[in-house]
Amino acid sequence: MATHDTPEKGHVSTSNNYTDYSPDAEQGGVISTSEGRAHVSGIGNPAPMGLFAFASTTFILSMYNVQTRGITHPNVVVGMGMFGGGLAQFIAGMWEFPRGNVFGATVFSSYGALWMSYATIFIPSSGILAAYPDPNELASALGIYLLAWLILTLFFLLGVVLKNIAYTVLLSSASVAFACLAAAEFSQSAMVLKAGGVFGLITAFIAYYVGVSEMLAAEQRPVVTLPLGVWR
Repeated sequence: MATHDTPEKGHVSTSNNYTDYSPDAEQGGVISTSEGRAHVSGIGNPAPMGLFAFASTTFILSMYNVQTRGITHPNVVVGMGMFGGGLAQFIAGMWEFPRGNVFGATVFSSYGALWMSYATIFIPSSGILAAYPDPNELASALGIYLLAWLILTLFFLLGVVLKNIAYTVLLSSASVAFACLAAAEFSQSAMVLKAGGVFGLITAFIAYYVGVSEMLAAEQRPVVTLPLGVWR
């Protein structure tokens, strides 16, 4: 996840409702934001695309996890996982690198890889599911897979905690969702899986909010502004 667009030379950064009056900002140098430091760049802010891709894919899978309309198989998310949450998010991460946003580049690229790898598991030709004739072994393997992403999400949380409220809440919710989903695989509990789906839906809606906020912030005359909040 990323910061708002960096201002042009001679302007002051107001990304994420945080104003930077440092000399670097006034001279158009490296801009300090509430999430780190981003270089002045002519590249547009890729964060809304990455956030919307993450939110939409998480929303779809979470709706399946809570068994909306009796759905118990997540396979329809494969296409979205490959091209929405996967490819679109990965591209957003690559665009963050030349903007100097290491945090945004790392998070978007990593979650893009997450969704592409997760979708690959459910592609029959990959042979991944077929390699596990024992369903308990498969559940344990998936649990470890989700546990790894929980650990990574907690690392991401360290980058924004006590700095940005919206991203802190977003990554906290995502952490709980990963924890529940991993626990659901280890315990084979349908209730824990549904709990993971609920927190996944919460995560998706927060990501939608942040994405809309980032998108509107890039407009010169936005119809409305949505605060992301900064810890003081």
